[in-house]
Amino acid sequence: MDDDAEQQHLTAAPGYALGQLAKAFTTALTHEDADTRRRAEGRAQRWRAVLTGMASGRLAIGSRTPVAGLPAWVTPEVVRGGFATGAPGAGGPLQPYEIALAERFGVPADRRALFAHCLTDTGLTWLWGQLNSGRYEVTVPEEGALLTMAWLVRHGETAAALDLVAELEPFAGQLRFLPRPSTGRPAPDGTDALHLRTVDDTVNRLVRRRPNAAVEAQREALAVWQPFGDKLLAHWLETAGGADGRVLELAPGEAWLERGVTLLDRYRLLAEEHTRCGKHRSPKGNLGILRGALEETVAGRELDARRLGLLRHAVASMVRRRGLPGSPAHTELRRAQRVQAALPSHHALAQVVLGRLAVLPQESGIADLTPVLAPVSGPEERETGVPAGAQLPPVLRRVVEGALSAPVDVLVERGVVPSAEVLAALVPQLVAVTSARAYDDEALRALMAANYRAFRNRRSLLLLDLERQVRIEELPWVRAVAAQRGDGTAEAALVLRQLGELAVRGFPGTILPNPLVRELGVLARQSDLGAPQVEELAADIFMNTFGPKFLVAARIAGELLGGSLYERYYGIDYAAIRRLAIAEASESAGRSHKARTSPGFARLCAERAEAASSAPAGTKSGSSHGSWVADNGKVIEQSQILTTHNLATLVHRVGIAPEPGWGDLARRCFVTVCRLTSRVHRNPRPYATIKDAAYAWRQLVFHLSLCPPAEQRRVLAALDEETGRHPHHVGARLAPALAGLRLVADGGGFGPDGTADRGRARRLLGWTTDGHWLASDPTARTPKDS
Repeated sequence: MDDDAEQQHLTAAPGYALGQLAKAFTTALTHEDADTRRRAEGRAQRWRAVLTGMASGRLAIGSRTPVAGLPAWVTPEVVRGGFATGAPGAGGPLQPYEIALAERFGVPADRRALFAHCLTDTGLTWLWGQLNSGRYEVTVPEEGALLTMAWLVRHGETAAALDLVAELEPFAGQLRFLPRPSTGRPAPDGTDALHLRTVDDTVNRLVRRRPNAAVEAQREALAVWQPFGDKLLAHWLETAGGADGRVLELAPGEAWLERGVTLLDRYRLLAEEHTRCGKHRSPKGNLGILRGALEETVAGRELDARRLGLLRHAVASMVRRRGLPGSPAHTELRRAQRVQAALPSHHALAQVVLGRLAVLPQESGIADLTPVLAPVSGPEERETGVPAGAQLPPVLRRVVEGALSAPVDVLVERGVVPSAEVLAALVPQLVAVTSARAYDDEALRALMAANYRAFRNRRSLLLLDLERQVRIEELPWVRAVAAQRGDGTAEAALVLRQLGELAVRGFPGTILPNPLVRELGVLARQSDLGAPQVEELAADIFMNTFGPKFLVAARIAGELLGGSLYERYYGIDYAAIRRLAIAEASESAGRSHKARTSPGFARLCAERAEAASSAPAGTKSGSSHGSWVADNGKVIEQSQILTTHNLATLVHRVGIAPEPGWGDLARRCFVTVCRLTSRVHRNPRPYATIKDAAYAWRQLVFHLSLCPPAEQRRVLAALDEETGRHPHHVGARLAPALAGLRLVADGGGFGPDGTADRGRARRLLGWTTDGHWLASDPTARTPKDS
């Protein structure tokens, strides 16, 4: 494909949007919760806007400028799947803070009037005050634009300020370019402490917690209905006679009948007051049988044989299970149950925690969790009634720990960050600080950090034809102060190495998620290390092309892994990839414009995917991917194999060296492989799980390849011990993969179909268009299958 053909514009079809509209419409009509219906109505409106814009030609879904008339830097409103609605994220009706500022400035409540006012001496003075105090918020990047203009004016960069105003002015009536005034403390500058949630977020989570109906019903049963049942049982036992102790052997006297009436009155009061537990109402339960028989008896009606039999059976079973009321065993049981019932509920303890959080700054995390997680104090008992000394349950502790403010490695170690996906959501805070440190001026540094955090909230667009997402340096106000950036390469390289090590060490069996790859990519560009970061491409919109950075990443992998176990296991010729990279670089150097694709890399991945398709399939289990999406997935998987999906770049160019070493990471990857493989058993849709298991396996092979030969042998010998910790079918399923890995480690190799030793050894890949051998039930394998 030549470069002119590559420029042909592609747009997405409306089918996905129609499906999402139908789902939102159905939810809006049928869901039982009013808030859910309201949110669904909002989603339906946005999807209608998408479809209307696509039909009219105003929206070009798949382009990085999807809305006609809006430049790429304008933050678009984006719905699920990356579809732009046509509305700008900084548009819409005036926000309350804009109305308040218009009133304060004495100008019409109109964005263009506010924009014009900020160009006056009075407006600039107000903007300078915001810069000085740091008491502002930037929720979308546009809200930092006029602050940047004011900074430029204050520092004598008048020409740059005028250029910025000229670029913003056409949109002054549509977009909000003013910052949001804030009464909270400004964000700390230069701190490495991060938090997953603010105190305010934590408060909202706790407020939304409601008493657990099942737990409260059990508490009521222990505190109310068990003691009442004991009294009812003891009352009936007064009529027992003879050696067998059967009730109603003795005729009830007047006093007994009167006490029975009192018990029934007491029951009606309790039933009216305590409504959580309904078991006592069941006529088939022991308590219901005793109560019903008593009602008949005090009414003067004789129990028939069936009713009497039920009564005697209920009394006998209650005594047999718990002992006679007042006996030592029965007394100890009820004492323990009273203690259990008296424990404060999670809801009550949450109210104590809310009181503690109320006195903390709401827009930051919590540096010291000790006082928040401490047992209930005496003053708190007097205020809330919760017993002093009561401990917070784990479920509440986890909610509070989500607000811990600490270095990111501490958050990972303590489990506050449990996955690479959560890490990816947290990292922009750190990258914002790191990126902003390149600015010498304190006010500009704080502004650029706030701008970066807001930019990272910008949702990605659905892009086709190798279009790339807008980068922060494309924003006009960021370009305007680009000259103010110092040399931040050393610090960016340090943070890149720390984050890379943390991600690989913390989650060795998980590929780096795209949001994290994007953050690492920002640091890589700032550090000038020549460390391209490649994203995981979406199989359903893959266009059979790869950008040039994929071939560069594969060449870097070859520099690290040439001749290694990894190269031999996956059948890669890294020397040929090096020659291909040199040839394409030479060809690109002779062009007037930079190549947007690497046709040689795309061809290589397609050829390898086709060769992998010749491998014998396993017994089919459910439906495989079996479509053009799976065909795309196989090609994409080969690109990940060739590039190691950033691992080689992080090791070879960035210099990561995670502790305690590659052998430990390989063993932990295999734990992930076993855990995922255990989920394949009797799974009607196993292929997504198999894909993730194959990704973890690939990372195992990578880490193992960096081990010295002696350590490789030790790790391989220990893998069987790990399979022994899992159900038998896990080891049976993985046996061909383990045999294949050991075969290659011993100097052997696979045949063209990815198998060896008559199919007993196999190369483990994830994507398939046929039934995957890992999905086959190992207990049902025939000799031919095995």
